[in-house]
Amino acid sequence: MTERTSTRSPELRSSSRDRRRVVFATVAGTTIEWYDFFLYATAAGLIFTKVYFEPAGAAAAPLLAFLTVGISFLFRPLGAFLAGHFGDRYGRRVVLMATLVLMGASTALIGLLPTFDSIGLTAPILLVLLRILQGISAGGEWGGAALLAVEHAPTNRRGIFGASPQIGTPLGLLLASGMLATMTLIAPGEAFLEWGWRVPFVLSVALIVIGYYIRRRVDESPVFSELAERKKEARAPIVELFRKHWRLVLLAALIPSASQAAGYMTTGGYIQRYASDPAGPIGLNPGEVLWVVTASAVSWLIVTLVGGWLSDKLGRRKTMLLGWLLLAAALLVLFPLVNTASTVGLFAGLTLVTVGLGMVIGPLSAHYTEIFPATVRFSGVSIAYALGAIVGGAFAPTIAQALVQATGSTGAVTVYLEAMVVVSIVATLLVRDRTGVNLGADMEDRVESPIHGINA
Repeated sequence: MTERTSTRSPELRSSSRDRRRVVFATVAGTTIEWYDFFLYATAAGLIFTKVYFEPAGAAAAPLLAFLTVGISFLFRPLGAFLAGHFGDRYGRRVVLMATLVLMGASTALIGLLPTFDSIGLTAPILLVLLRILQGISAGGEWGGAALLAVEHAPTNRRGIFGASPQIGTPLGLLLASGMLATMTLIAPGEAFLEWGWRVPFVLSVALIVIGYYIRRRVDESPVFSELAERKKEARAPIVELFRKHWRLVLLAALIPSASQAAGYMTTGGYIQRYASDPAGPIGLNPGEVLWVVTASAVSWLIVTLVGGWLSDKLGRRKTMLLGWLLLAAALLVLFPLVNTASTVGLFAGLTLVTVGLGMVIGPLSAHYTEIFPATVRFSGVSIAYALGAIVGGAFAPTIAQALVQATGSTGAVTVYLEAMVVVSIVATLLVRDRTGVNLGADMEDRVESPIHGINA
């Protein structure tokens, strides 16, 4: 390899055709993954409370259902460790194929799982085991998709390319909520609880086939190809990551914690249950709530793309700080709008929150990719994101449910979410903006430490 090649970003090797294929593949793959993941979370509050946990009682059943949503997050670091190790050793592409199949198979099996009335305690136990497999898959998926998109991107367009796997989040929510809402029309009332909810889960089999075909046609990341050519892959990437970069991992994990907590108010199913609980203060029709969530996901998708694009102009950190301020403002009015007990108020509250969320998660793929060195990048990105999901999103619905039950109002939930925003702002300020840095094997030889106040 010539000196000229080694001193420029290896993503410049990708052709326009390769890049278009990567964008399509990452959007399709992450959409399918998050569809499966959010389908469970939405069903937990609306369905699983009744068909798997109802014997626990009216107060405990929703808490148990939301705990099963959160428990999968505890296993996301395991998925991230496995995916990071194999992704840094053998490439991004092979890991993404494996995570897609694992997530889809787990989801389809949930759709076939008998209820508590049929097999007793075995039913919720199997449900939790399948949810754990979803968590392992999700832990490895995001990092690989983010790296594949950003490492193929032109240097000045990493933000918008990195937003492509990020829009899989709102697209997955849109698809999951839309499918469940459609089934409430096809199989209304008791039919929805008996069999209607199962259809979107079983359909995951078809999505696996589509996603697998799309991802097979994607080339390996040019950054990993350069590492392989120069034999610079880390032998033990996890060990190297924590030996040299443990501070960065911890700070990077805290950066998205507020977006995880706020986002999982809907993607974790809490808002859906709160707004549609017939015994609660709102009492909206579940189908209407699902359609509102579906509509708000469109706003989330658009603003995520805008956030990625804007980060190419302003830099990652400035764009994310703007997003945190918008999110903090939106969270102040979220529950007052939801508590108007109207679909218009619910839509307004959720849409305002998606504006802040989109501005934050849009630049995140590029930001993460640029702060971790190439040899441990898959491990660093995946583990930091998985840890952030635990800190922020894992038990956000459970915490919200417990706070409302303890205080009788949603004010405590707002305080909790605003505190998470403060944590994310501090972490964002402590990590340098490295927009446009060389992503290749020589990255750390030519740039300063990604953490303010820490020498390289």
